[in-house]
Parts: sequence; C-alpha cells; structure tokens
Amino acid sequence: MDLIQSIFMGFVQGLSEFLPISSSAHLVFASGLYKFFTGNVVNVETGEEIFFNMMLHIGTLFAIFVFFKKEILDIIKALWIAIKTKSLENKDAKLGLYIILATFFTVLVAYPLKDFAEYLVYSPAIVGVLLIFTGIYLLLSEFVSKKIEKKPVTLKSSIIMGIAQGLAAFPGFSRSGLTIATGLFAGLNRVDCARFSFLLSIPIILGTSILYPVLELNMKDVVNYNWLSIAVGTIVSAIVGYYCIKYFLAFLAKFSLGFFAYYCIIAGAFFAVFFKFFA
Repeated sequence: MDLIQSIFMGFVQGLSEFLPISSSAHLVFASGLYKFFTGNVVNVETGEEIFFNMMLHIGTLFAIFVFFKKEILDIIKALWIAIKTKSLENKDAKLGLYIILATFFTVLVAYPLKDFAEYLVYSPAIVGVLLIFTGIYLLLSEFVSKKIEKKPVTLKSSIIMGIAQGLAAFPGFSRSGLTIATGLFAGLNRVDCARFSFLLSIPIILGTSILYPVLELNMKDVVNYNWLSIAVGTIVSAIVGYYCIKYFLAFLAKFSLGFFAYYCIIAGAFFAVFFKFFA
C-alpha cells in the first residue's frame, strides 16, 4: 500500500461513508480501478488491507464523534439517568433506546447475509447493479415523502431503519442511503433521517469494521505494516468525513436526494458495464 493509494482510499471512504452513494461500493470500485490502471492487485484478504480498511472506518467514526459530540453525550447521560430512575420520559433517553433497538434488528438482518456480502467484494459488476437499486430507492422515497405528514423519530421508524441498515451489508446498498430513504418512507424529514442515520452507524461501525477485524487479525503482524500510509489514510478519511457530514446536512435542509439518486443510477450502470465487459 503506497502513500498515494492510501490518500485516495481515505478520501473515497470519508466522502462516501456518509453520502448516500455506498462507501463499500466505491471502495470496491476504487480497488478495481487501481488494479486496472496500475496492474497492481489490491488483495483485500491480506491482514494489512483488512487493518487499513478498519483504520479508514476509525477515521470516519472519529468524524461522527466530533460532529455529534453534544448529542452523543446527551444520549449517554439520559440513558444513565433513565436506568437509575427507571423512566424513559427524556427524549434523549428514548433516542438512545431507539438506536439500541434499531442496532439489534440490523444485526438480526445482516449476520445471515455476511458470507454472501463478503463474496460480492470480488464482483464489482454486481455491486454496480446494487448501486442502481439504491438510486431507484432514493427516488421512490422522495416521491412518497412529499405525500406523507412529517413526524419525529418513533420506535417503529427506528426499527425499520435498523432493518434497512442490515440490508446494507451488501456492498452497493448504501447504508446511509437505505436508512435515510426508509426514514422518508416512514414520514421523517430529511435532516432528522440523516442525523439518526449517522448516530445509528456508530455501533455498527464499531462492531463490523473495528471489533470484528481485530478478532480476525494476527496483531503481532501489525507492527510490520506501512504505518505512514495507514496513518495518512485514516487522517484523510476523518477530515473528509467531518466536512462531508457538515455540508451534507446543510444540503438536505434545502434540497432533495434526487442528485444522489441519479448519481447512484448512472455510476452503478457505468461500473456494472465497465467491470463486466472491459476490466
């Protein structure tokens, strides 16, 4: 892993983790394009590649913690008080409970899909097709949302958003895209959907992108990795991720998801054809 590739992958991760365009799909595409243009194979099975991918997610997770630090602290405090008082009247405590329950349903859906989802990493053409479906789902959610009365996050909406997040185990199905669009179907406004989606991503990123790889890695080999490239990629993903959250929320306050929907459809079609017939 050279420095240029680590910067490139960090930028892709930071940009695509929070935008509804599937970060996993773009990492698959980026690896495929790198192989196509340089002739060098990015072997996702090596310990260093797994560790690098984990560190990229740590970068974007750090961006979430920094941006939502007040909300996260409020939720933790409210849950602690709720446990002591045995009362869930506080809205932050309810939000924390919704995140916990939604995460449970995410795991319930995603775990059985894990092996097949990992196989798709080697099939960028199929990933492109799934990205097309993400775009279509975004368009449909915007269409339906216009006809639904808006409401805050509820137990029901949080659970179905958790289920949608579970389906994002497949690369090409955008995690933020599916959760935000599902929230729109449930009657939430765009900004509330996005904020809940980002908070909901915290336990999943911790579990699937950090804790799971740590258990799989031989940590004795970590000292021999290219730490300069890993550190640079992580920092890039954190910085890009932070500003991506900031400007994406501002964007959603004024505009629809149509731009991202059409991007997913066009990019998905392009990469599906490219990797099927030319790469």
